[in-house]
Amino acid sequence: MTAATTEAEILTIAREQVLQRGEGLSEEQVLQVLRLGDEHLTGLLALAHDVRMRWCGPEVEVEGIVSVKTGGCPEDCHFCSQSGRFPTPVRSAWLDIPGLVKAAAETAATGATEFCIVAAVRGPDARLLSQVRDGIAAIRESGNDIQIACSLGMLTQDQVDELVAMGVHRYNHNLETARSHFPNVVTTHTWEERWETLRMVRAAGMEVCCGGIIGMGESDEQRAEFAVQLAALEPDEVPMNFLIPQPGTPYESYEVVEGKDALRVVAAFRLAMPRTMLRFAGGRELTLGDLGAEQGMLGGINAIIVGNYLTNLGRPAQRDLDMLGELKMPIKALSETL
Repeated sequence: MTAATTEAEILTIAREQVLQRGEGLSEEQVLQVLRLGDEHLTGLLALAHDVRMRWCGPEVEVEGIVSVKTGGCPEDCHFCSQSGRFPTPVRSAWLDIPGLVKAAAETAATGATEFCIVAAVRGPDARLLSQVRDGIAAIRESGNDIQIACSLGMLTQDQVDELVAMGVHRYNHNLETARSHFPNVVTTHTWEERWETLRMVRAAGMEVCCGGIIGMGESDEQRAEFAVQLAALEPDEVPMNFLIPQPGTPYESYEVVEGKDALRVVAAFRLAMPRTMLRFAGGRELTLGDLGAEQGMLGGINAIIVGNYLTNLGRPAQRDLDMLGELKMPIKALSETL
């Protein structure tokens, strides 16, 4: 059997297994997809798009994010400019309640249905939880009914319960990378500690948002490992980030992921998780550019962050909204459960 025949076969298998039956690919199968040659990329993206349309539908969820507490984090995540352990340009800062309300209003004005409050911390202390509680109350008092998500690091059970009581819709806590690669990325806490927070979030009834960053020195085998580990978690949403090498961090000299590789990863993750929301997040502009973003939306992605990220500029929100209009992809409406 030739290599070309083998590559063609994995797409045929995926079409039957994932598109027709809705069963995600195994780790070995994901690895085969990640190793497909460039000549198969168009067919792979088309299949991933077909899978997304069949099992998720045509709607795209639009989200905006804002940092309530920036910089000064005690953890040593090697990709992050907000770590207080590295000589990066980012300094610690807090966003006040009026600023939070304004950011939520600006996000809602784009047509987004999700607003995520993020903090650079190991886990939330009493001050941070108070700020989040007051911020959510102020957003609601302003008449804004946008869904609120949070990303505040690792949680205790009491903190999970507090967030549920505040009306937090979804909690983001990324596993970042494959379990086998995690110790090369973070040493101040473990992959298992992150998993435990996600378990508690799921048990409490909040939606689980969990993804990671591609391009942190992981192998194709570890990308396949990560895809099936995420699939086992059954998250409601998986943010797809691509490393933006940050000055002062241990990864500042890492090369940016090539566009074709990024698209291959997106498609492979879609084939591993046919029913999961896959969201374009940080680094897509640098890795893919405008054309690549469109290819990704036609290659398995069905959600997007608009505007800026935490410490990096994104594309203007209107450009992404215009892109969705040109692709005739409707924006998901606000949940009727609010």
